[in-house]
Amino acid sequence: MSPDTVRTPTAIDAIAEDWVDTLVDLDPTIGTYIGRTDGGDRYGDYSPAGLERHRLASLATIARLDAAVVVDAVDEVTRTDLRSELALGVESSDAGLPLRDLNNLASPAQDIRAAFDLMPTDTVEDWRTISTRLGAVPEAVAGYIETLRLGIREGVMPAKRQVREVAVQARRHAAKTGFFATLAAEASPATGSLPASLATDLGAGARAAAAAYSGLAAFLGDELERSAPEADAVGREIYALQSRRFLGAAVDLDETYEWGIEELARMVAEQEGIARQILPGASVREAIAHLDADQSRTLHGTAALQRWMQETSDRAVAELSISHFDIPQEIRALECLIAPTQDGGVYYTGPSDDFSRPGRMWWSVPAGVTEFSTWRELSTVYHEGVPGHHLQIGQAVHNRGILNTWRRQLAGTSGHAEGWALYAERLMSELGYLDDPADRLGMLDGQRMRAARVVIDIGVHLGKTLPDGSGPWTAEHAFDFFRRNANVDESTVQFEVNRYLGWPGQAPSYKIGQRIWEELRDASKAKAGAAFSIKDFHRRALDLGGVGLDTLRTALLF
Repeated sequence: MSPDTVRTPTAIDAIAEDWVDTLVDLDPTIGTYIGRTDGGDRYGDYSPAGLERHRLASLATIARLDAAVVVDAVDEVTRTDLRSELALGVESSDAGLPLRDLNNLASPAQDIRAAFDLMPTDTVEDWRTISTRLGAVPEAVAGYIETLRLGIREGVMPAKRQVREVAVQARRHAAKTGFFATLAAEASPATGSLPASLATDLGAGARAAAAAYSGLAAFLGDELERSAPEADAVGREIYALQSRRFLGAAVDLDETYEWGIEELARMVAEQEGIARQILPGASVREAIAHLDADQSRTLHGTAALQRWMQETSDRAVAELSISHFDIPQEIRALECLIAPTQDGGVYYTGPSDDFSRPGRMWWSVPAGVTEFSTWRELSTVYHEGVPGHHLQIGQAVHNRGILNTWRRQLAGTSGHAEGWALYAERLMSELGYLDDPADRLGMLDGQRMRAARVVIDIGVHLGKTLPDGSGPWTAEHAFDFFRRNANVDESTVQFEVNRYLGWPGQAPSYKIGQRIWEELRDASKAKAGAAFSIKDFHRRALDLGGVGLDTLRTALLF
């Protein structure tokens, strides 16, 4: 079916639509993420009672799916994937994972604050909504603290390292010059100035939100840190569950660890060959130093970075839409922005369902970082934009005539999404967009880092033997190994490795996902023989929307 096809919704579509409504009601920040306004002035319940309501709603939806009749292939994918996601969520809840849900990148501590990043700010009413949600931050934080306290009582806690990291973040947001104070101080709708009463309310809401984060920092430092374990490793049982959640597939973790070591060696060898093309006889480090000294490849300041991101993205969209992909008009709008935080990392947020809010590429620049190397980051723009996340996610949103809202906006795993984005980087190399050896070295730099973190993540959390056989993995080994395999500054080393230690299974899903995408392409090519079309393979795969990788395999090969 083409994206212009209009398919008659089925009973399973209705269940999926109801689940989206349930999710938005239970967690209105999900509604904000997909562009819905209902509940946009509040939060869900982060307390144990709220978590239990979510669990019971999942079980009820599983029962409805089991009783429903599959009408067509679209239904089969929806039922299989939605049921799998719901069941994994219930299994995670039963394993107590929400009680230890604290890390330096993706936990309620960040999600509560991040809800404001995607809220519209064009009108006075938009700012009234923001003001009301600011006032709701204390209750949301209090519920979250209640859940973490339950974890203390039950002996299910995050590691001390994550507690300390998030406490620092919370104190930064709570500061007089922190996120909430800045948000209120810079409030300015496109329609003109704010009414004095609203400005007063915004200030009060910002102070209340900042106080809540100050309280969170105090709880973390004074209470949770005392009880939290020193050990970073979560062990095989929890890791296997987390890996399945992030991939939507079960993989042999021991085989994957060995593959990661081999893939890393392959990336190193390829980098070394490219380095010698850049500077005869040079090592990778020497080639990197040579490129870093090239001012023609250096951007100064975030304004220059933002312009370069936008220009690079616009050019890729324009050229690829002519020669390699059929890119719908709505998807051609991609905003490249500097994020309002300084946490590090580059990320993508999808368009709203009606495309009134376009897809956005965000660059969170750490404090003090003012120079950016284009050779390092060119493949990042393709990863986050087109043909990476923006094409993948935007295509699903565009495909509304076939896919229900859950399939368009919420389904999928990081293994599917990030695996595609790494696959897209390699694809751009094959299409000639990284023919400059410097740009190719930058792409390989990222691919090497992703391979290294497969080894680190599995190695630390499963207590594997180090690649050199010298002993078991520790956090100290992880930091050293990452420094040797990622050409980044020390603040990024700290942030990235802390992320792996606190968010098990997520970081490897990128490279493992890429591996599975490439395996599926090769299997599809072998199955189709001379009739194989890479363009058709990509269209069929992306038309599915976000799915788990097991679902993707079944849909494409069987």
